[in-house]
Amino acid sequence: MASTSTASSASGAATTVSPTSAASAATGTTASTSSQAFGITGGPGFNPNATHTSIAPNGDPGEIVYTQPPLQSTSFYKIAQGEYITFGWNFTNVAVTPTAITVSAACENGNTYPVGPSDGIIAGNAQSVVWYPYGYQSANPSLPLAQAEYTLLVFAQGGPSAIPSPGYLAPNSQLRFALYTPQPYTPLASGWQCAGCGGALEQFKAHPASIALLTTLLVIFLSGFTTLRRVWD
Repeated sequence: MASTSTASSASGAATTVSPTSAASAATGTTASTSSQAFGITGGPGFNPNATHTSIAPNGDPGEIVYTQPPLQSTSFYKIAQGEYITFGWNFTNVAVTPTAITVSAACENGNTYPVGPSDGIIAGNAQSVVWYPYGYQSANPSLPLAQAEYTLLVFAQGGPSAIPSPGYLAPNSQLRFALYTPQPYTPLASGWQCAGCGGALEQFKAHPASIALLTTLLVIFLSGFTTLRRVWD
């Protein structure tokens, strides 16, 4: 059974979390194929009376369809106190309820972080998860969230690389989002300065083309002024 890795130390070491074992530990039972429930709300092709033998071998795999945030564009979220992120979805063609669903955020820096209040392990019929990046940041100072783009990974007990099967929830990695840390406000009276403004001005002063442009504009202005003065006289 595949598992998801979550960063746990500054050295890059990772701990392995098994969604099935985590769900079993929470209930005190051992998860198995026979314990999987049927009848999760599904879209087209959903069969409320589905059984392992009644699922058509050539049927469609189960999928999630995101309801928030939108997939059309990358959403940006602040890592700040009181800022929560809600990821929501619907199920379609899912006949077999997963034992558990794992939700994690894969960063472009190579690290993967658990999403949600329960180390990324949520109920198999859950259709949303709320994440508090600031809370994670405070609890994990040795490996903080980066200001970067992330891919949301949602998968069942088969793992993020499971082969899609008819009626079973397939892994999903369609949603992308970004996290950033807002900078504290500094008033002008307290000495705020534009870091890039001065450098741009210095480059303008030093560049030969800038000097030539200023000279040309000055000549045009003086020539036009002289012509107008003659007309007025």
